[in-house]
Parts: sequence; C-alpha cells; structure tokens
Amino acid sequence: AGKPEFCHLVEHLVDQAAQAIGIDVAELRRRNLVQPDDLPYATPTGLVYDSGHFERVMDVALEKFASESSMEPAIESHLRGRGLSVYTEPDGFKDNRVTMGFDRQACLTITTTAHNNGQGYETVFSQIARSLLGQSVSDISFIQGDSTKVGHGSGAGGSRVTTVTGTAMHRCAGDIIEQAITLAAQRLQRSKNTLSYDATTGCVIYEGGQLTLIELAQLSFEDTRPESVQAGFAAQCHYDAPVYSYPCGAHVCEVHIDTDTGALTVNRYVHVSDFGTVVNPMLLEGQLHGGIAQGIGQVLLEEALYDDESGQFVTGSFMDYCLPRADDLPYIEYHNHTTPCLTNPLGVKGCGESGCTAALPAVMNAVFDALRDYDTRGLQMPLSPEKIWRVLQQPR
Repeated sequence: AGKPEFCHLVEHLVDQAAQAIGIDVAELRRRNLVQPDDLPYATPTGLVYDSGHFERVMDVALEKFASESSMEPAIESHLRGRGLSVYTEPDGFKDNRVTMGFDRQACLTITTTAHNNGQGYETVFSQIARSLLGQSVSDISFIQGDSTKVGHGSGAGGSRVTTVTGTAMHRCAGDIIEQAITLAAQRLQRSKNTLSYDATTGCVIYEGGQLTLIELAQLSFEDTRPESVQAGFAAQCHYDAPVYSYPCGAHVCEVHIDTDTGALTVNRYVHVSDFGTVVNPMLLEGQLHGGIAQGIGQVLLEEALYDDESGQFVTGSFMDYCLPRADDLPYIEYHNHTTPCLTNPLGVKGCGESGCTAALPAVMNAVFDALRDYDTRGLQMPLSPEKIWRVLQQPR
C-alpha cells in the first residue's frame, strides 16, 4: 500500500538508533512523539495532525502486552523477540459524490461513487444515515459505482471512504432536514424558527406535536410543496476533502524462532489504535485483521520469483505464491482508544491500511530483536526459514 514501507523504514531506524545509544526502544519513541499540547501539529512536509494521543496508545499497547507476556514458558531451542511499531497515516483524501432522497414509498436511496470491495459499505452508510436522520428511517437502498446514476468520482482507496462519503452524507442529511422543516412549516402554517428536528426519533418537532420525516417525505411529492423543497427531499453533495484524517496507534508483536530450523512463529500480537468515532466496531476490526495478515504475509511469506535463465515468472498462481493461511496467524488482540477527528463532522478516521502499515515493522522489529546476537545485515523480506537459518549458522 506504500505506507507500510515508509513506516517500516522509520521504525527500523528508530530501533537501530535505540540500540546504538543504549536506550529502550519505547523510551526513544516516547521522547519523539507529538504530545496532545502540541496539536494541531504541522509536520515539516506540511501535513497537520489535528488529533490523537500518540504516547498514550503506545503505553496502553505495551501494558496490555506485558500483562500476559510471561504466561508461556520459553522453549530452550527457541529465540524470542519483541517488536514495537507506532504509526500514523494520512487518510481521507480525494472526493466522492453522494445523493440521498426518498421515493414515494418512503424508501431512502443513497448513491455514491465509492465502490464496495469487501468493506461492508452498505452497513456503514445505513448506520450513518440512521444516525443523521433518525432510527425511523428503516428502509434504505444503496447504489454504488454506476456512473450513469452517480456521476464521476474517484471511487474507493486510501482508507478514505467513511470520512469522505460520510461527510458528503452529513451535508446531504442537513439539506434533507432543512427541506423537511420548510415543508412542515408550510403545512402547519408556522414559522420555521419555531420548529426543530430530532435526529433520534426522525421527527420535526413543534409545540404540541411532531411530524415524522417519513410522512413529510411522502408529502413532498405533492405539487403544493414550497419551491425550495425537492420531491423526496432529494439532496446531493460532491465533497472533495481539503485535509486528511490521521489514525494512529501502536502494535506489539512477539515471535519465536526455532534455532534448529529457522522456522518462525508469530506467537502474540497486540495493538491499540485510534480511529476517532467508530461507526461499526466489527467491520473495523475485520479490516484490521486483514491488514495485519497482509503485513505478516509480506514479512514472512510473499515473494515474486523469476527463474535465473529466462526471467520466467514462476510464482504466477496462488499454488506457488504463498499467502498467509489461518495457521500462520496468531490471535490478534485489539484495543480501541478514541480521540475524535476534528477535520470532519462525524469525527471518523480511516482504518483500511492501518493494519498492514504497522504490522510490517512490528514483525520485522521482533525478528531483529530475536536475532540481536547475530549478524542480520542484509536480511531482507520475506524472512523464509532458510534465510533465518543461514543467519543462525554465522558466528555470534
């Protein structure tokens, strides 16, 4: 994804620096992490961190890891190493187009140029719509990726969809509520400033009663509606994000290496992350599991190989190219730490690439820690048992 590589480079250099000057790797990070009082913090490259408690998430991750780290006895023929990585990654850029509106049966249709490829957008967008308009909005349909209906947009990518599409939905919902209040004021022959909207119940409230958004949406198809009210309260927004969101966190990994064979096992994995307001915890954690699996796969297993004579690609199928399987992965222990994002109205931060961004350096640093008494210069990913075994054959 690009981000894991620069995170690996920085985090490995920090570990090397800590070893060179004789300081604990966590302490060196602690001295260099941006503090809450420094926020908003402008980096030398011009990015501005708006929120986050970077030191706290690292400390919590280390505490969670230490609380159970000594439960399993060491095996005599195994080396044990611990790796730490801290990360932040800029997410929530580019644009998405969103439309929202009701049909005559009061079904809310959401269209978006963001296209689902496994993240569960239908669930997330339905939850966002209900939180903005009210739980009474129970019938929601979702149209994605059809350019004839949704127009041109930059699709999905960069861990941005919940932030960018969610912000566009927030603006559409505000437009829908304004139209609903305008129509209610006409029907009740009241001033608009005497009406309010309750996003919990999905009702326009007035002294002595209320009108549901659903019944008002059905009334909006009548020709007597005010000029500023669209049929079905149709609303649209093309949101182009001007700034990023910055998820952050810390990953701690323990590996065991069999000194006889070089075989490596990822024994424990703990991470604490800050994704701002979490819309759906289960979907978020699922994306993190996948990302961490991707990071572990890149470190230990995945390699594009060509033969020496003709340059023929020899790992062209998944029978040859080794992706991580379930038994290659440990139980992944996750803890959430929330500081709402300040650059979008939902307070959400991206998460899709966070797992692989931090996993790659966490696992690599754990391996180098296990092999700290050996010459690891030149040891590169993927760390096959043969590569590790050859390191173990050299004099300490």
